[in-house]
Amino acid sequence: MKVILKEHIEGVGHLGDVMEVSDGFARNFLLPRKKALEANSRNVNEFEHATRVIAEKAKKEKVELEAHAKKISAVSLTITMKAGKDGKLFGSVTSKDIEEGLAEQGFTIDRKKIQLAQPIKALGTVAVPIKLHRDVTATVSIEVVKKHEEETASHEASKAHETSETHEAHETHETHETHETHEKSEKKAKKEKKSKDE
Repeated sequence: MKVILKEHIEGVGHLGDVMEVSDGFARNFLLPRKKALEANSRNVNEFEHATRVIAEKAKKEKVELEAHAKKISAVSLTITMKAGKDGKLFGSVTSKDIEEGLAEQGFTIDRKKIQLAQPIKALGTVAVPIKLHRDVTATVSIEVVKKHEEETASHEASKAHETSETHEAHETHETHETHETHEKSEKKAKKEKKSKDE
């Protein structure tokens, strides 16, 4: 029997192949499992039409993905990490960090498509491939830079200054309240003394 394969079958043929197979193989395996169609004129025409539609759709999707890949490849992410003097990171940059960095740039990418062989554990620039399609891969430049101690010290100093100002304001407020209470007590005492004199 002549059949059209609807998928790749190891040792038999590829999708779209028109071939002769034994009647038993066709009726007992290929046809009931919908792995092939009988190659009559109607099925051949329908299959060729379906194949053209699928091919055109795939081509359009590929063109769109290639344009998308070009935009992603133009992106350069800078990730700041704490690191030692030898350039080794205290921690690592993972696919999740890259996914979040791309999201901030307006690109929604599934982290499973980010082909990071292993987490980045040192300062420097790394080119990371992102597989958007089996035939389309974008490449993003990831620059890992050291988080300077000056920045951390400045942040801590600012925080300490804010705490000091808050403490001083609190003390001033308490002093003011104590002064007001003292004045009220003196006025009350004078008033009581005046009443007794009268």
